[in-house]
Amino acid sequence: MSERAIDHIVCYDIRDPRRLRRVHRQMRKWGVALQYSVFYCRLVPSARDRLAEVLREEIDERVDDIRIYALQPRGQATYQGPPPVPDGLLLPGLTLKKQFPED
Repeated sequence: MSERAIDHIVCYDIRDPRRLRRVHRQMRKWGVALQYSVFYCRLVPSARDRLAEVLREEIDERVDDIRIYALQPRGQATYQGPPPVPDGLLLPGLTLKKQFPED
């Protein structure tokens, strides 16, 4: 039986600049940057576990923080300011809505 891919948001707060660069470099291999420390990833469960393991090797768990959130199917996200994803990038099952649309 094959694994089903699930959409995830990965965000992190890393205290040391060297560790921050290493984590960012790793994340660019796994997903699309939405902001400097926030990434969208489409992962099967085994890949999600592997990503968590790779990131754990890069951080100091006493002071650094990494969160991996699975997105619900057909979710809706709101934003303020510029769109959170580049033009043309579609996130399957996620509808983006501007929080305060311009009149």
